[in-house]
Amino acid sequence: MLLTWGNYQYVRQNPGGNDFLVHWVGTRSLVFQGLSPYSDETALEIQEIAYGRPAKAGEHELRVAYPLYSIVLFLPYALIGDFLLARALWMTTLEVTIILLSLVSIRLTTWRPGLLLLTSFFIFSLFWYHGLRPLINGNAVILVALCVVGAFWAIREGADELAGVLLAFSTIKPQITLLPIVFVSLYALWQRRWRLVFWLIGTIILLSLGAALLLPDWILQNLREVLRYPSYNPPGTLQAALRIWFPVFGHRLGWAITIILALMLLIEWRLAFFAEFRHFLWTACLTLTASQWVGIQTDPGNFIVLVPALVLVFAVWEERWRDAGRILSIIIMLLIFSGVWALFLATVEYGYQPQQSPVMFLPLPGFLLVALYWVRWWAIRAPQVWFDLLTEA
Repeated sequence: MLLTWGNYQYVRQNPGGNDFLVHWVGTRSLVFQGLSPYSDETALEIQEIAYGRPAKAGEHELRVAYPLYSIVLFLPYALIGDFLLARALWMTTLEVTIILLSLVSIRLTTWRPGLLLLTSFFIFSLFWYHGLRPLINGNAVILVALCVVGAFWAIREGADELAGVLLAFSTIKPQITLLPIVFVSLYALWQRRWRLVFWLIGTIILLSLGAALLLPDWILQNLREVLRYPSYNPPGTLQAALRIWFPVFGHRLGWAITIILALMLLIEWRLAFFAEFRHFLWTACLTLTASQWVGIQTDPGNFIVLVPALVLVFAVWEERWRDAGRILSIIIMLLIFSGVWALFLATVEYGYQPQQSPVMFLPLPGFLLVALYWVRWWAIRAPQVWFDLLTEA
């Protein structure tokens, strides 16, 4: 209650939360007015609340682009008529989710930070750029991130039914989880873990059919909005940003990055199919990270899904170097925290709301791609294996 009260005082004085506003209005329009969340009428209502007028040319159109079954997340909050109270409660949910995301990531990677490092990591998780931005905007990507890391944990524990359900719910932002779901599905088929694939596909079908009862042609309407989405948004891929920065060769450079990352993933996926869970986890974290640069529409505000990759790097450092690894983890947290915020503040464009620069695509995925390959040899082998190898050498 105290946390929600604090959030309510914040939202009273700080307009915004547009990511949540879009789906709060969209869900209310469907439930109380019978209007499609994808309709122009709903979009106009959202724009009137956010801007006080219809969106102008070049402004974000604030249209619903999630699959219709995402309303299962927003319905409890959409039943609250006061947007400020609904936003405050949503922020509370996301804050608790960030802590859970951090805890599950720590359990998943078997990281054992001391009390000081653990406390520092929780503070970091809440207030670093890629945590605070989606929290303030009300972005459901935080819940998606928890679904993904929860699915990885369920796979480790053999709870394949739960893993399938969690991955299915993560498709409320399908561009974020497309490649990880493809990898997990192929891994499950190769390992003959049929229940995981069955529950994943079955849950998606049930969610889609349930949504069709409310809006029979929702898939076509949603697809139209997905295709329309890039037209009113800033560059949504590293490749699009490169074309702006380097008009002469940016297009070719973007394709080169896409091809290199795709080949890299195909090789690593094939190796992981035969491996133990440690290798699977490293490859899954690599897939999450590469997804942000491979050319699929996304946004730096979604990079909180990379928390398990960051924790995995910290866990391997500590496993390998003990106290030195803990110190290195603290240093990296400080550098990421201060560096990414400094880059944002140096490049932000101010309008109705602060607009991040496409340069924000670079720091975190770039660091994690390097760091994941740095720790690869230790990360994919059991600790005793590499210890024995080093002793024999």
